[in-house]
Amino acid sequence: MIAVSNLGKRYGSLEAVKNVTFEIPTGEVIGLLGPNGAGKTTIMKILTGYIYPSYGSAEINGYSIFNDPLEIKRSVGYLPENAPLYTDLNVMEYLNFVAESRRLQGEQKKQRMDWVVEECGLAEVVYRNIDEISKGYKQRTGLAQAIIHDPEILILDEPTTGLDPNQIIEIRELIKRFGREKTVILSTHRLQEVEATCKRVIILNEGEIVAQGTTEEIWREMKGETMLDLTLKGGTGPDDSILQVAGVKKLIERRELSKATFNLHLSLAPDSGALEGVFDWAIAKGYKILAMVPQRLSLEDIFIKLTGEESENVN
Repeated sequence: MIAVSNLGKRYGSLEAVKNVTFEIPTGEVIGLLGPNGAGKTTIMKILTGYIYPSYGSAEINGYSIFNDPLEIKRSVGYLPENAPLYTDLNVMEYLNFVAESRRLQGEQKKQRMDWVVEECGLAEVVYRNIDEISKGYKQRTGLAQAIIHDPEILILDEPTTGLDPNQIIEIRELIKRFGREKTVILSTHRLQEVEATCKRVIILNEGEIVAQGTTEEIWREMKGETMLDLTLKGGTGPDDSILQVAGVKKLIERRELSKATFNLHLSLAPDSGALEGVFDWAIAKGYKILAMVPQRLSLEDIFIKLTGEESENVN
């Protein structure tokens, strides 16, 4: 479990993190989102014991970042955005070095090394020098060093950088499996990554938490709109009378799909009962309803609204 209370970090006059508070229980994968400079990396460095905060506190599994830094380092696996690799070693030599640094010995060390090589897909490059392998394999090697000691907490900064689509899917599945029993913080610019692997999200902007929870919880807190795609058949096409239906805020777009078949894109007020009203309006007007598809704000929509930034939402 991770518990953070009123955490802050100053670099001279710059306050990179401001009064951040959150909790992450065991067995949960959390997405840490925000534009560049939002404070994500600073928070991760504090939680791993790399730097100390200027104020506030944080505990990992009951250990204080101030009083028990060694215990925290033992229980945390960390993959920075730029994986910490010794490029003059081959992959096996590097993993052996990390395992011994983590005080793994004998059969336990062998089992853990074999496991990370298999799980991270390193078998083809295990005896090649790290400076000779691709960026994707370097990223996998960095992930292997983060999990080799079977940590209770895993903190990952952009873990799929440099991986091809198939590799991304494999690493996502590994993170989800790890998150069933461990606590995972995943920082990424790829919102599809978060939607595929994370149970909750924490969105940062300018060092402050601007939202946290599931996408549904954040949507409710924002009192977000519901978008409705409505496809109708009949007549010469809907008129503006639909705007008189209670809860219909705006007719965003009206398109003719084919003869006597029309699509409306509507904005509805949240929790207004407008869906039922739209249904009754269509029946009263004599239309056949071919489709009614409500669409709430996506995670990308929420991110843009809260931070004013476009995300790198790619595979």
